Amino acid sequence: MFLLQLLIVLAALYVGSRYGSLALGAISGIALAILVLGFGFKPGNPPTDVIYIIVAAVTCAGMLHAAGGMDWLIQIAERLLRRHPDHITFFAPLCTFFLTVLVGTGHVVYTLMPIIADISLRKGIRPERPCAVASIASQVGITCSPIAAAVVAFTTISAQFGYAITIPQVLMVTLPASIIGLLAASACSYHRGADLDKDPEFQKRLENAETRSYMFGSESTMLDRKISSSARRAVAIFFSAIVIIVVFAMFQHLLPHYTEVAAIKGATGDFHGISPDRLAQMGILQEGLTQTVQRPLKMNIVIQIVMLVAAALMIIFCKASPKKAVAGTVWQSGMVAVVAIYGIAWMADTLFSNYMADIQQMLSSIVSDYPWSIALVFFTVSVLINSQGAVVVSMLPLAYSMGIPGEVLLGVFPSVYGYFFIPNYPSDIATVNFDRSGTTVIGKYLLNHSFMMPGLVSVGVATLVSMLLARILL
Repeated sequence: MFLLQLLIVLAALYVGSRYGSLALGAISGIALAILVLGFGFKPGNPPTDVIYIIVAAVTCAGMLHAAGGMDWLIQIAERLLRRHPDHITFFAPLCTFFLTVLVGTGHVVYTLMPIIADISLRKGIRPERPCAVASIASQVGITCSPIAAAVVAFTTISAQFGYAITIPQVLMVTLPASIIGLLAASACSYHRGADLDKDPEFQKRLENAETRSYMFGSESTMLDRKISSSARRAVAIFFSAIVIIVVFAMFQHLLPHYTEVAAIKGATGDFHGISPDRLAQMGILQEGLTQTVQRPLKMNIVIQIVMLVAAALMIIFCKASPKKAVAGTVWQSGMVAVVAIYGIAWMADTLFSNYMADIQQMLSSIVSDYPWSIALVFFTVSVLINSQGAVVVSMLPLAYSMGIPGEVLLGVFPSVYGYFFIPNYPSDIATVNFDRSGTTVIGKYLLNHSFMMPGLVSVGVATLVSMLLARILL
C-alpha cells in the first residue's frame, strides 16, 4: 500500500514538472486529496512559517527590482566581467552566486546571463564554459542567502527538533563550502570543449552570414542604462535590512520580548492562596491557573517584519511602483515558488507523517551506519521537485525524526540542490537560449547537457567541504 501511495506522489511530481513550478504545487494537491480523501490519511501541516517568509522576502526583492536597484547591481557585475574577460569562467559564476546570496533568489540573473555569453563570445572563449557554471552558481547561492527560504526553513525546523542554530552559523558552513565547490566547477570548465576556432560546428555556423549576424549583430550590455538616485537608495535600504536580520540572528539576546499570558495545565485541586510560581516549584500544577511570561520574538517573525518595512520604505522614498514589482520576474518567480512549496511540502508531510514509524524502521540501519547518506535522499528529491526550499521543508523533519544529528544535516545541506540533473529549470533553459553561439546545449539524450558536469562537481565538492566545516566549526 505504501508503494502505491508513493507512486501516486511521484506521479504528481512528474506530471507537475512537465507543466512548470506553479503546476507542481497545484498538481500536488491532487495527490494530497487522494491520500486524505481516498486513503483516509490525517492531513499533514503546510509550511506556513516558511511561506510567510518567502512572501515578505520576495515582496522586498520585487520592490528593489521595481525601483531599479537590480539594474545597478547588474551593472556592477558587468563592469567586473568586462575588466577581466580572460577569467570570465571564474568571475561569471561568482557574480551570479553573490547576486543570489544578496537577493535570496536565483531568478535575478536573467539580465546578466546574455552579458556573460556576449563577453565570452567576443573574447573568443567558448560561452558554454562560463554560462553553464554561472547558471549553476545562481542556484547554489540559495543555501548561502540569509533571506532565502531554504536557509530560514533549515534554522526554523532545526529549532523545532532541538538543534538551535542561527542563520550566521549556517552561512559560516555553506558560504565557504559553496564558493570552493564553484571554484572547482569553474576549474573543470576552464578548458571544457573545443576552443571556438577549433570547433567544427561553430565554424560551420560562422560560414552562414545570417547566423553570424545573429551571433555578433548586437552587444548585450546594461552599462548604457542610467541609474537614478532612488535606485541607489533602494539598494541601501535593502542591504540595511539584510544587515539588521544578520545582526539579530547573531545576537539573539538583542531581540525584543513581549508579554504573554500562558495557561498552566495539569492536575486539579484546591490550591487557593498558593502562587502559580510556587506550585511550579513544588511540581504541582493546577488546571485553569495562568502566569505571565516574557518571550523573545522568533527570528522568522523578525525577518518578515524587517522585509516588509524595507519594501514599504522603497515605495515611499524610492519611487518603487507596486504594479511594476508585481509584473517583474523576481516577484512572479517568488510567488510561483510559494505555490510549489505549499503544495509539495503539504503533500510530502501528509505521506511521511502517516508512515513515520515504518520509514524510521526501514532506514534506521542505513542512517545509523551512514548518516551522510541522507544527502543522496535530499539530492534525489530535489531532482523531482525543483525547489531547495521545498526539499528542506518536506524532508528535514523526516531526517530529524530518524535521529540524524543536526551537525550532519547541516553538513549535507548543499545537497538539496539537484534539479540541474534534468535540465528543465527556467534558469538553465534561459541560459541555453541566451548563448547565441549554440555551445550551451541540452543534448540529444537529455542528460548529456552542459549543466551536468559543473552541477555534479559543484554540489559534490560543496557537500564534502560543508561536512568537514560543520564538524570543525560547530
